[in-house]
Amino acid sequence: MSQLNWGILGTGMIARRMAQAMMKSRTGRLVAVGSRSLETARKFSADFAGVRGYGSSEELVADPDVQAVYISLPNHLHGEWTVRCARAGKHVLCEKPFTLNHAEAMAVVEAVRAAGVFLMEAFMYRCHPQTARLVELVRGGAIGEPRLIQAAFCYHTENVAGNVRFVNAWGGGAIMDVGCYCMSMARLLAGSEPVRIKGVGHIDEATRVDDWASAVVQFPTGLLAELTCAMRVALGSYVRVWGSEGHLVVSNPWFPGTKPDQAQIQLHRVGREPVILSIPADTDLYAIEVDIVAEQLANRQARPPAMTWDDTIGNMRALDLWRREIGLEFESESLTAKIPAIATGDRPVMKYGRVDGVAKPVSRLVCGTMLEGATWRVPHAMRLFDAYFERGGNTFDTAYVYQSEPFLGKWIRDRGVRDQVVVIAKGGATTLVTPQMLDVELQETLDRFGFEQVDIYLMHRDNLQVPVGEFVDWFNRQQRAGRIGAFGGSNWTLERVAAANDYARQHGLTGMTAISNQFSLARMVSPVWDGCISVSDAASRAWLTQHQLANFAWSSQARGFFSGGAHPENRCDAELVRCWYSDDNFERLARVQQLAARRGVLPINIAAAYVLAQPFPSFALIGPRTMRELITSFDALPIELTPAECAWLNLERDTPEA
Repeated sequence: MSQLNWGILGTGMIARRMAQAMMKSRTGRLVAVGSRSLETARKFSADFAGVRGYGSSEELVADPDVQAVYISLPNHLHGEWTVRCARAGKHVLCEKPFTLNHAEAMAVVEAVRAAGVFLMEAFMYRCHPQTARLVELVRGGAIGEPRLIQAAFCYHTENVAGNVRFVNAWGGGAIMDVGCYCMSMARLLAGSEPVRIKGVGHIDEATRVDDWASAVVQFPTGLLAELTCAMRVALGSYVRVWGSEGHLVVSNPWFPGTKPDQAQIQLHRVGREPVILSIPADTDLYAIEVDIVAEQLANRQARPPAMTWDDTIGNMRALDLWRREIGLEFESESLTAKIPAIATGDRPVMKYGRVDGVAKPVSRLVCGTMLEGATWRVPHAMRLFDAYFERGGNTFDTAYVYQSEPFLGKWIRDRGVRDQVVVIAKGGATTLVTPQMLDVELQETLDRFGFEQVDIYLMHRDNLQVPVGEFVDWFNRQQRAGRIGAFGGSNWTLERVAAANDYARQHGLTGMTAISNQFSLARMVSPVWDGCISVSDAASRAWLTQHQLANFAWSSQARGFFSGGAHPENRCDAELVRCWYSDDNFERLARVQQLAARRGVLPINIAAAYVLAQPFPSFALIGPRTMRELITSFDALPIELTPAECAWLNLERDTPEA
């Protein structure tokens, strides 16, 4: 291992502890410290020979001698300075919690990924051999089947001036300060993400942060975890793991040391004498952390049980869910918050198409706004929409029933991009829809957005009991009033669309120029919901090609059929099985996988490329739950499929060669 020159942002107690550890490490050399006050920085650096003190974080990051930065700033600054350091080419060890929320964590990790530097969240206990041994015992069956984890990290402190733990805007509270340890331990030992979190806590009315909190966490195997954290109740700390054949007790889980009595695991097996296992480290706990950074620079992230990027993102999501359970929202997560963009570093790669009646180009990948996967909807929307727009995406699909208009509207206003984006709105998500119902829903949609017109308006469903001309008349009235641009129908039969456009021609009116029906390479075996209409079949494709009508394809990935989980023997997802499982679809999946391997891309990218390769204006709606899902979706854009390859993928010919 080569020596690594460190800088420290912050001069608090933990920063001093880390500075001392760097002196004890095999690889670390502290060269600089940065503070908001030059006097404070110099006072700190005076205790460490040869260390420079800077009166700003910017100066420290600009120091060419600094190769890695330990960030010990208040929680709300972690994300910003992790990104700044990464863009400056500095490796980063960021104090926990990594960011204020899951959405920010995803954006920061992507920015670091693009910068090509090392990043690790500083859960020091994860680096100690005691933790590795605990994982080995649990997963190795030492106590049989794990059934219950109990983890606590509690202390008492007072709310004195300057204590960042008591500031809502800075991400304070017990969950963020020490509950993050308990959650990270439970997730580590479970080896999976929670499927359910139920929490309670005490939120102080004055500080608006939690003084103490508890949670019960359920994992996919049925394993439960009871978590307790506090910063005003001195309950103490412990980790206990109960299994079918015994239990484990760790009395010093968070600060294991170098002496046998500082790092012990008690193993209690049914019918046997207890065994005490001592697993001391050979050096300081924080020094181990410093050395892990140097050891893993080439990998850009640490190996488990230290914190990987996915582990950090998963932990932030779990903490969000815990906070949401107790009603702890930070100021930066509200609709009135100003959330600065985080550039994640990728260049725009978008392709565009045209829709009659829309002057702006329309991105071929359209961002859905149901915000599935969101823990806090405002930051999730802001981060996801930023990443999509940064890559050239400019078209957003909304609906009255999604109730996502306030979040997209906020993003558009805050970023000042209304003239650059295409907004699709939908209304009437019922077979009983009438023009009068659409009147009400459209007005409410515009009110939620906070602007006067949507670029494309689609009826979410059709009502065959209403003459088609009444809907065409309604669309034209709204268009003349300036409330909508282009218009069309979602889940309308092509026959009904043709009838609408015939009526429009006969009466000198504008007709439908777009639809939004299900379209994918996989055949929809059974409707996802009653009344949904697919146009994936050959006859529908021919009609769309003849009329050059734009289709905004929903479920373009067949609800995840091509993402890796579909297999004839895997029937865990009942809806996936019901709607998409068939022999012909599995043959399509096999061909997709074959072509993906040949092209060096993911199967989902081939499936999306098929949707985009149609001889009519075809746009793929994507509904990413995470930043990674969003970004990997863009890998479909450079893929050019020939007509022969499309026909082969869809089982219409035996070979992909022309």
